[in-house]
Amino acid sequence: MRVPLSWLGEFVDLAPGTTPEDVHAALVSVGLEEEDIHRFEVSGPIVVGEVLEFVGEEQSNGKTINWCQVRVAPEGELAADGGPGVHGIICGAHNFAVGDKVVVTLPGASLPGPFPIAARKTYGHVSDGMIASARELGLGDEHDGILLLSSLGIDAPVGTDAIPLLGLDDSAVEINVTPDRGYAFSIRGVAREYSHATGVPFRDPALALTVVAPVTRFPVTIDDQAPIRDRTGATVFVTRVVRGVDPTRPTPAWMIARLGLVGIRSISLVVDVTNYVMFELGQPLHGYDLDKLAGGIIVRRATAGEKFTTLDAVTRTLNIEDLLITDESGPIGLAGVMGGANTEISSETVNVLVEAANFDPVSIARSARRHKLPSEASKRFERGVDPQVAAVAAARVVQLLVELAGGVADDLGSVYNEAPAAQPILLPTGFVSGLIGFAYTGDEVRAALVDVGASLEEADGDLQVTPPSWRPDLTDKWTLAEEVARIVGYDKIPSVLPVAPPGRGLTHTQTLRRTVAQTLAATGHSEVLTYPFVSEQANNLFGMAIVPSQTDADSTDGAAASAAPVAVPQMKVANPLDGEAPYLRTSILPGMLQIAHRNRSRGLVDVAIYEQGLVFRPVAGVSYGMAVLPTGAARPSTQDEAALNAGIVPQPLLVGVVLIGNDVRHQPGQAAVAAGWQSALAAVQQVALATGVRIEVRQGRHPAMHPGRTAELFVAAPGTAATVSVGFAGELLPAVADEYDLPAVVAVAEINLALVFAQAGVINTVTPIRTMPAATQDLSLVVPASVPAADLRAAVAKGAGDLLESIELVDDYRGAGVEPGQKSLTFALRFRGEERTLTAAEASAARLAGVALAADRFGATLRE
Repeated sequence: MRVPLSWLGEFVDLAPGTTPEDVHAALVSVGLEEEDIHRFEVSGPIVVGEVLEFVGEEQSNGKTINWCQVRVAPEGELAADGGPGVHGIICGAHNFAVGDKVVVTLPGASLPGPFPIAARKTYGHVSDGMIASARELGLGDEHDGILLLSSLGIDAPVGTDAIPLLGLDDSAVEINVTPDRGYAFSIRGVAREYSHATGVPFRDPALALTVVAPVTRFPVTIDDQAPIRDRTGATVFVTRVVRGVDPTRPTPAWMIARLGLVGIRSISLVVDVTNYVMFELGQPLHGYDLDKLAGGIIVRRATAGEKFTTLDAVTRTLNIEDLLITDESGPIGLAGVMGGANTEISSETVNVLVEAANFDPVSIARSARRHKLPSEASKRFERGVDPQVAAVAAARVVQLLVELAGGVADDLGSVYNEAPAAQPILLPTGFVSGLIGFAYTGDEVRAALVDVGASLEEADGDLQVTPPSWRPDLTDKWTLAEEVARIVGYDKIPSVLPVAPPGRGLTHTQTLRRTVAQTLAATGHSEVLTYPFVSEQANNLFGMAIVPSQTDADSTDGAAASAAPVAVPQMKVANPLDGEAPYLRTSILPGMLQIAHRNRSRGLVDVAIYEQGLVFRPVAGVSYGMAVLPTGAARPSTQDEAALNAGIVPQPLLVGVVLIGNDVRHQPGQAAVAAGWQSALAAVQQVALATGVRIEVRQGRHPAMHPGRTAELFVAAPGTAATVSVGFAGELLPAVADEYDLPAVVAVAEINLALVFAQAGVINTVTPIRTMPAATQDLSLVVPASVPAADLRAAVAKGAGDLLESIELVDDYRGAGVEPGQKSLTFALRFRGEERTLTAAEASAARLAGVALAADRFGATLRE
């Protein structure tokens, strides 16, 4: 809503020197958010001039220009720019004659654009200024000719400053009006708010008019069966008639300027008056050419398939919910939205029927959206219009048409008013203070409610508050309390920080989450946050997971590493934000790969990112969200809580890591190291260190991962000797990387932190530090290439027994000296006794025992 300051000043007293910024500040204090400031952006000297003579000169291009002599100052005086009183000006328009008074922009002036004016040589003459059109001044769209002051009914002396004469010195503040404060879509409503903010008296324009009831009734019938809703579409319908309107009368300059500032172009005097009153009082109005009406008016719903041509010359097919204004010929207006072309005001209209009505907000909102016809009228009706201002607004239109258009008020009209009366609200004593948290006195509460227009009555020590007709948003004691807080001042409400309840700090899970995040960030990974919505294709690919089997630590068949992948069921969003990504993610990686692609497309080729987040993994065959929330004040029972929790989709916490480019950048003395599966496993080990949980790495497979460069991750299952799969790490398939427009090598890891944290909560047995000297030996075993190194390592460790302190894989050789299809794995063994120094024979015996078990399980042989 735009509010011209000159218009606002008619209903409240603006202190001398009040700026738009001052008005904005005042309105913000009562909750009206500032948007912008609008000005005409013109500066002088711009004066009234008189055409003394002109000569038409045809140019070589066929165009005829006029070389004009224009008086711009009283005879014998200098012009406002310091030049002579008569200026020679080139003008391309032809809609003027000798003796016409025009608007002259002298050298030094500036017009909207900005367009500075200066004396310049053109068409063989020095044009000392410019004769302006309405569009050049910012007063409208008319540019076919120059602006003649006679067309505005202005006859001012030559040399008069034209800026205040045309209202170009005015400015407007623009505010954001929330849906619950429709009354602020009027100068009347904003002036009242300015009065609340500053304490200056408010002069209600609705009380300044005398409403005369029509003597002769114009036939109006409300025939609304409300087929869709149980509320009548029209509760108020007022009509008044003005006869003998002079269609040649111009719209006054001050009205054109104000309408321009609020964002409405001038059309004709009758239409401008209805628009002007709508902005002034907040009541949408419509004018009909009375002579084009056939009989009386009937307000009804449209019939199925009925057609109607609106003012924009578009024929529309109506819906049975559309509310229509009709006469005996059919529809003449789409109620509250737009009038019809068959009864519009034209240059020949002399008798006008003025309509002011109050329509159902929901009905108007649906019609405006259905037909894609947003208008200033529908904007107001959607938010609620004061039902008691319709008769006043109609009387105001009649008054202006009589004063400005030379019309005569007729005694023909109608008044239909079935608007429901506002219902009183009980406001208990002390309720406002208790809700807001500030001790308001009884006088402050009463004064605030009276200021907004409410009427008060005492009711056993409490207040019975009847809201004003223009405030349909005041519906209960809570909205009344908010209004008191707003009027008394938000700045009065103390800002008190809540006291944190005593506690033990972060929970165990919160501590672990923070430690994982800090560790990954400290090792060069940047945290990202991705949307939880993905495509079905992404879920089908990354939602596939190795069966989370629990296997015995002594298993020899490697079942956990080679189990067939299965698809995790998906959850589809009923109303997705993006139709191409309607599913909730079952993996955290798809969104991270999109972020890696976005960074790479912007020149960041070395990327290391991580994210902690929830994924959604429903169990196949289980329905979610079916439990009913218990009603009442009693706490839900244990069974109710269990049912509610069972209706929530399982959402485990995962951490994902994605690396592309170089893991170590090239620098003096250090060659670049490309990120690969080793980088992904390094990130896994950082998570293991952060949580204090040993994560076992085994060869695995995944449909999105590179075969042979994929590891499945395991941790010990709490309370058992078995292990549980918690994720995978390695490199993406090059084809998958290519789908995301990423390089061929993309290192990724995904770990189920919920399972890792469960293990982190287990109290592990601490092994004492052994003080005896260690004995070290190396062991090289030849096995089939298909045997996982982790399984061979486990077999050697099992066979070597308790004397083996550590075993590490140090080499994987496949080449000369090793048969095709075989590989040589070398382990570094360290043996140590608890109470004595081991002999070489004891260490060798333990080593050979490990070799024997490896040979038994995998056919391993010692490499010569």
